[in-house]
Amino acid sequence: MRGAADVGDSGFEIVRSRPHGHVAAVIGTMRRLELPALLGPAERKHELALAMLAARILDPRSKLATAQSLRDETLHSTLGEVLGVQAADEDDLYAAMDWLLGQQHRIETALAKRHLREGTLVLYDVSSTYFEGRHCPLARIGYSRDGKKGTLQIVFGLLCDAEGRPVAVEVFEGNTGDPTTLAPQLRKLRERFALRRIVLVGDRGMITDARIRDQLRPVPGLDWITALRAKAIQSLAAGGSLQLSLFDDKDLAEITDAAYPGERLVVCKNPLLAQESARKREDLLQSTERDLAKVTAATGRAKNRLKGAAAIGLRVGTVLGRFKVGKHFHVEIRDDGVAYRRDDESIAREAALDGIYVVRTNVGADRLAAPEVVRTYKRLSTVERAFRSTKTVDLRVRPIHHRDADRVRAHVLLCMLAYYVEWHLRHALAPMLFDDDDKAAGEAARASVAAPAQRSPRAKRKAAIQRTDDGMPVHSFQSLLKDLATLTKNRVQPKAGGTVPFDVITRPTAVQQQAFDLLEVSSRL
Repeated sequence: MRGAADVGDSGFEIVRSRPHGHVAAVIGTMRRLELPALLGPAERKHELALAMLAARILDPRSKLATAQSLRDETLHSTLGEVLGVQAADEDDLYAAMDWLLGQQHRIETALAKRHLREGTLVLYDVSSTYFEGRHCPLARIGYSRDGKKGTLQIVFGLLCDAEGRPVAVEVFEGNTGDPTTLAPQLRKLRERFALRRIVLVGDRGMITDARIRDQLRPVPGLDWITALRAKAIQSLAAGGSLQLSLFDDKDLAEITDAAYPGERLVVCKNPLLAQESARKREDLLQSTERDLAKVTAATGRAKNRLKGAAAIGLRVGTVLGRFKVGKHFHVEIRDDGVAYRRDDESIAREAALDGIYVVRTNVGADRLAAPEVVRTYKRLSTVERAFRSTKTVDLRVRPIHHRDADRVRAHVLLCMLAYYVEWHLRHALAPMLFDDDDKAAGEAARASVAAPAQRSPRAKRKAAIQRTDDGMPVHSFQSLLKDLATLTKNRVQPKAGGTVPFDVITRPTAVQQQAFDLLEVSSRL
């Protein structure tokens, strides 16, 4: 805030007031995590990288806007001042990104040493994000997880520890298939991180039959946990290995099948998942019927009538491909029209397996019991949470505007490191947030590991009354940062002529002090 505020007859006036508390929380946490040392030797580019990392959490913007916020101390926070980078411009930030990318291998190795051990669980998943512009060599058209069909994108893979802390990230061209990204991660874990025994957890689209056969089984000490695709589950049912009677009085069972020698298959049934699958299938069937009805109407209209088996078949194929339920329809295409009806037997076969999923692993029962296998696979949700936070909620990695491939890699690395800090912020601040800070109680209330996750009684109570147990207001992560930002650093000018101005930080409120206490940092940097 600009302008002067006369503080009564005290002989002082406040000439400037800048948001500071959120900066103190983030920078203090970064220092507590020894992140400055992790990034490398102290130099100006080092401080600029820290500033960009903090800015990604506090107010994610373009590098140009970030540079302006660091320079213009009269309108923005104390971030530039705290790190001594008030004079930075966008070229300085780009140079710092280039420097940071050069530190990536060393940073990731240090994080792996900090969070990964021999025999540890490693979670791996991939996502994608889209581009603005058409000139980056990494940008390709591929499967868009952002729902931006036809846009250029990149793919990036994230390695996390068992708790969901990010350890390493790698960027791939936008048309790279998920399984193709696996081999570089294995090399990274085995060679750069020097881990001889690990349990790799990946989803069914990542750890495929081919990857297990060619890349995982040949490596001694490398175990894995994944899940079966729907067609494989159907094959188990058709072959008799999976009996639906297994679920008459339980929702989890372990089976074997000759197609998976030396492996364990843990079969689970989730009733809520079954209901959702049935709902989605019915919606897709009805949408397909509506569009097929339009094709039928087009074959009978008076003008510009759709005719000819080839033309009609093309329209019908488009409809069936759009909703992916063509297997559930009998379709007869003629030169003068089309007839269709649901395949009730096909629908019934699929519906019988609704809510059933199969977790697949080579980890022995002496190391992980069947419920623990399922619980471990479900930890992948923490990686999905990291993607949500990085892409949309907090850090906003997308859209990407950089054209240089290495700048894109540096941008993604910066976002990964920002999420590393955010992970620790959220973990420490959980008692004040809507986040569940008593997950053990929620797990204890769960009827079975195959059942949906349960929030703890404390988390439900926080959500219901909007207050913590000690009467404090409950916040989201972003609203708490905004609250902390109201703790300001004020430039005070004595009215006596020739007296040097000085800075005063406002006294924290009870909420702000609780946040600083939980983070184990001070508002005075």
